[in-house]
Order: sequence, then structure tokens, then C-alpha cells
Amino acid sequence: MQRAAHADGAAQPRVWLVLGDKRGDNAQVYPIEKALGWVCEHKYLQMREPYVLGKPRVEASLHHIDRERSDPLEPPWPDLVITVGRRPSMAAMWIREQAHGRTKIVLIGKPSTKLETFDLIIPSGENQLPPLDNVLPIALPLMQVDEAAVASAVETWEPRFADLPRPLIAFLVGGPTGPFVFDAKAVGRLIEAVAKVAGEGGTPYVTTSRRTPPAVVDALKTGLPDAGRLFEWTADATENPYHALLGLADGFVVTGDSISMIVEVARMGKALEIFELPTGRLGALDQVRRSLTRLLFSPASEPGKESFRQRLAKVLYRSGLIVQTRDFRAFYRMLIDRGLASAAGEGLRPPRGKVPDDLAPVVTRIKALMNSR
Repeated sequence: MQRAAHADGAAQPRVWLVLGDKRGDNAQVYPIEKALGWVCEHKYLQMREPYVLGKPRVEASLHHIDRERSDPLEPPWPDLVITVGRRPSMAAMWIREQAHGRTKIVLIGKPSTKLETFDLIIPSGENQLPPLDNVLPIALPLMQVDEAAVASAVETWEPRFADLPRPLIAFLVGGPTGPFVFDAKAVGRLIEAVAKVAGEGGTPYVTTSRRTPPAVVDALKTGLPDAGRLFEWTADATENPYHALLGLADGFVVTGDSISMIVEVARMGKALEIFELPTGRLGALDQVRRSLTRLLFSPASEPGKESFRQRLAKVLYRSGLIVQTRDFRAFYRMLIDRGLASAAGEGLRPPRGKVPDDLAPVVTRIKALMNSR
């Protein structure tokens, strides 16, 4: 295949986007492709059954990939791989081995292995990574709202929503994830918030997701007020109102476990409350670890000047005493401080801040990486 050229006539790098089966992950890579303006080959990978949910040990390998159902990975090998997630990043490492180390790897998100494995890492605000030269922190995940899907859903669903009393408040419900639990107390608080909307004359529209536990779904069914609506997510559901709600709802309450749903609402410029889930006893200790890691890894107060804290962070990371992690609460605070969200119970209000655009520095760093070859 002949290589594409830049506007100035120079050959562009051969670029592969190595993607898995998680749409939310893949959605962070597509905006980079568009902003780069380079021709990129898409390599979609399907996982073998044990690794659809199970986590393989991180190594340069394809043992977790169903190669018959995946796009072929064969020479000529790429100059650059842009990837996201544990499983696709393992394939990217394998590709680099086949190319005898010539392939550069850009990873979106938090690595599941040593950071030095990758040439460039782009973590968003919930990820806490040490201040290394190959790490480019950004505020929000790069996923963009599918405007065409929203417009199409609005056209279909607007007549169905026409008779619902306003305000129409969407409750987007996820599920437990470390360090958070979705216990009976959390469900009770959520049902109270739903009932409050109905009691004030509005319509609470609750949607569950893949990770919502059956017990939570059952409790929502039982506790839903007469004015409420409930969509129960299933893998084969054809009438999912999610995109229609993004376009038509007056406000959103989103459980804090789902960064992707929070980001999509924020990018739509809608009123957003973050419903924080509790941690439980063990989770509370884990949250302390995450918070301390964030404090240690946070950027220097003076740009371009390395502090003692940052030097200490690098030493502790390289010694294996502290590793990269995620701090959801730090992400909530960042959105609230920027005026893009409020905490549940504080009242829905229009966003006061501007959604940050991190694509430009990402593109600049990737192009600089390839120019340095």
C-alpha cells in the first residue's frame, strides 16, 4: 500500500488504530484520528471468551485475541500504533516486537503495566500517573458525543416525550466499581432523588446500564413513582432512550462510577449532578490510598519547574512502592470546580464553565513524537 502524504508532499507515518470491543474506549481514539488528519488503518480486535471480562496478564502477546474474528495483524508493520485499554495495548506491544522495536505506541488512559513501556501516555483527569516525560495529562477523556445518533434519536423519541411533565430529568445509573459499592443505602438515596423530581411535578426518567446489578434494578422498579419512567438495559434492547435523553432531557443525575456518561452529559452542556456512590469499609481505605497517590502525583505549582514532591513521586514509582491508579473523587471535584457539574443534592443548574479542549496539545505531542524518529 502506498503511503499517504502530508499537504507539503512528505510521506506520513503508517498509523494503526488498534481497538478492542469497548465502544467507550474506542470513542477516545477517533477524535485523535480526525484531528491528526492522517490516514489511519483500523484494526479491530475481538477477545477470546475467557478474556471478554477476564483480565489477561499484561505482556506482548496475542494469546487473548480471537484472531479469526479480528482484523489481521501482519506486515508491513506500522510506524505508530494508537491504542486504548489493557487488551488492545498488549497487541500493540506484540506488534512492536514484530517490527523489531521500530513501532511507536501511544496509549490513551491508564496503563496496566509499567509506564516506560509506552512512548506516549495520555491519561484523563480520573487517572493518577507520576510526572514522567512520556505522560501528557489531560482534563476530560477525549470521547465526543455522537451528534448524528443524538439527532436521529431526538427525531424518533420527541413525540413520545411530548406529554411528559417537565422538567424531564434523566437518571443514568451505572454499577459498583472499585472502590465504590452500590449498596441498599445508595439505592435508597437514589430513589429519594427520583421521588423528589416527581414530587415537584417533573418526570424522572431512569436508565440502567450493563453494570447495574439486578438487585438495584429490582429496587428501582419497586420504588419508582407513578410519574417516573424506567428503561432496563439488556444486551438485545432495541428501544434504548439514552441518546434521545442526551438531546431532550432538561437535566441529568449520573452515578459517579461512569466517567463516560458524565463526560457525554458535560459535553452536551446540560445541567449535571454527580451521584457519588459509597465506598464501604475496605473501599474507604482504598480511597485513602488513591487520594494520597493523587496528592503525590499532582502537577507542580510552577509549570516547567520540578518540585521536591515530584522528584519523590518518581523515586517511589520506580521503586514500586506506589503505582498509577484512578481517583474518581478528584475527577468529580475537577468538574465541579470548573463549573461543569454539581454534587447530587446541591440542585441542578446550567453549567457555568467551558468544556476543556485537549485535542490540540495531544496532536502536537504525537506529531513531535513521530518527527523525532
